[in-house]
Amino acid sequence: QVQLVQSGGGSVQPGGSLRLSCALSGGTIRNYCVAWFRQAPGKERDEIGGVNRHGQPYYSDSLKGRFTISSDNTTNTLYLQTNTPEPEDTAMYYCAAQGGACIGPYTVWGQGAQVTVSS
Repeated sequence: QVQLVQSGGGSVQPGGSLRLSCALSGGTIRNYCVAWFRQAPGKERDEIGGVNRHGQPYYSDSLKGRFTISSDNTTNTLYLQTNTPEPEDTAMYYCAAQGGACIGPYTVWGQGAQVTVSS
């Protein structure tokens, strides 16, 4: 059974550095499309982007350039990083996985991590 365990998050200052990790167990990450989502208070959940089964990162148009997504096949871990966090990035961040082509529903979700960007 595939499971995702997230680490990272917490409070960060604007202009600081933010890095989230998502460790996949019960499977091999390269066999899945794995992605990052976030949900700010009172807003819908948005997809940030992810890594497809070919190991290629992809990004949503609205957040492209703000975040860097990568994966490590040796540790089965997905990463999300930004060096320019802004207060608008305050949200719950989730990783998710599916066995398809990054289209359609994600079937496995991480537990979520709260990120608060403030000075």
